Amino acid sequence: MAKPDSALLTRKRETPLRWEILLVIVLVLSLVLGRVLSPVFLTGANITNVLADLTEIALMALPMTLIIVAAEIDLSVASVLGASSALMGVLWHMGLPMPLVIVLVLIVGALAGLLNGLVIVKLNLPSLAVTIGTLALFRGLAYVLLGDQAVADFPAGYTAFGMDNLGATFIPLPFVIVIVGAVVFTVLLQATAFGRSLYAIGANPTAATFSGIEVAKIRLRLFVLSGVMSALAGVVYTLRFTSARGDNGEGFELSVIAAVLFGGVSIFGGRGSMIGVLLSLLIIGVLKNALTLDDVSSETLTIVTGVLLLASVLIPNLVARWRWMRDRRFIAKSTAS
Repeated sequence: MAKPDSALLTRKRETPLRWEILLVIVLVLSLVLGRVLSPVFLTGANITNVLADLTEIALMALPMTLIIVAAEIDLSVASVLGASSALMGVLWHMGLPMPLVIVLVLIVGALAGLLNGLVIVKLNLPSLAVTIGTLALFRGLAYVLLGDQAVADFPAGYTAFGMDNLGATFIPLPFVIVIVGAVVFTVLLQATAFGRSLYAIGANPTAATFSGIEVAKIRLRLFVLSGVMSALAGVVYTLRFTSARGDNGEGFELSVIAAVLFGGVSIFGGRGSMIGVLLSLLIIGVLKNALTLDDVSSETLTIVTGVLLLASVLIPNLVARWRWMRDRRFIAKSTAS
């Protein structure tokens, strides 16, 4: 009875296109769709709008990628953004200098992430349940700080940073932070021992612990990092729109998670790449902008985000099931011959 050729089986497993290649194709198709829907879609001014609207989502998606790779999730990111924005307005009205305000907001963001991490790690509770609770907690604190009021008298030099471009380019100044963050987080996840530890934790936390990886400490650091980046997103959002409000960023957590999962990161952890997430962010930004230019309602945009989120979960699982059935048939055929 012949045994299946392992080399041939390996080649068959490597035949399907990588998810990132599919995302590049989808991105190209999205750009074509945008150009068809609106003649101003590919103008420099509109590209600036696309990148600017992506800024806060991208800043929160970078650490979210690391968290989901490690088989955790943080649903409180948008609420931390809103609370950071509200705190920024309160501190500025108290007369503190803006550099100190920004530093304090980032520290509070780190403390919010630390709270998430400590509850999850020390009490061994699921991050989904914990961050649903802190989502409500931090948003409630944002409304306690400002109520339904808005603070809009920030220094012109700082609001200019939120609205100006980099030199004569079409790149918004806040998006430069995203570019730097994308490089740092890509290297961190794909080319360091820390990144390999995240994949190991996501694949099998028990085995990772026995191999000497400090699973609890790494998880705690991830949530602190997420808190800092969400607070930074709150600062950028406030300066871009020159307004500190308690409801800033409401609903952003859906777009953040959709971008990460559609980028190929498994919701079960242990798999995914930062390159895929960056491509996914561009696709979501392009689609939302194209549909907005075509006067599509905000409700429809939410539906599109939901469809992408659902597709990002269903498609990889359907593909995995198809591969499993294909391999079983191949092994059975090879064994029979």
